[in-house]
Amino acid sequence: MPIPANHATPVRQTAKENAFTQIQQWIIDGTLQPGEKLNDTDLAKALGVSRTPIRESLQMLEMRGFVKMYPGKATQVTEVEKDAILELLPPLAALQALSAELAISHITEETLEKLEQINERFANAIYSENYYASLKIDEEFHKIIVDTANNSYIHSIISSLQAHVRRQFFHNSIILTEKSVAEHNTIIQLMREGKTDAIAPIMKENWLRAIEEFRAIRDK
Repeated sequence: MPIPANHATPVRQTAKENAFTQIQQWIIDGTLQPGEKLNDTDLAKALGVSRTPIRESLQMLEMRGFVKMYPGKATQVTEVEKDAILELLPPLAALQALSAELAISHITEETLEKLEQINERFANAIYSENYYASLKIDEEFHKIIVDTANNSYIHSIISSLQAHVRRQFFHNSIILTEKSVAEHNTIIQLMREGKTDAIAPIMKENWLRAIEEFRAIRDK
């Protein structure tokens, strides 16, 4: 069969890392509902691994606030505190803005062109009202900028915050809008021009506007 030549080389992960990634995704997208009790035997069977990596991944998920473990009793998915998004987005916006500033000194034309292509896909997803796809593509856009900033500490913190924000977007039904498409274009242009001082406010606004949209949905 024909195999695509332009695919990314998969990163080899341990059984624990694979289990952690999959269970976290199930919690984020609601496959595993808030308050649901988790059975490590069932999870091990579903993921084709032993119970040990499942237990280790659940411990990691507890540290990140996605599950609560009650020794000898049960492990449950944590509830979604909807107003938590008001606390999550400001630090994430600040770190994303810093990433954009740092990325400017490392940016290449190839990366800028890739961001433009991603933003075109993002726009198409929004115009077709495919909001699930638009959320995933938006993450892809910002991840490239964070990766380009090349700061492992920022990357680690953003990764943790982003997972919680993603869960909030799913459960609060926050919709990304056409304004984000225009802001992405501005961010790309400012990076191309090397305008470090101008890019931070645009990047912050790109993230903080979701707070206004959340409040509008909540207060209906």
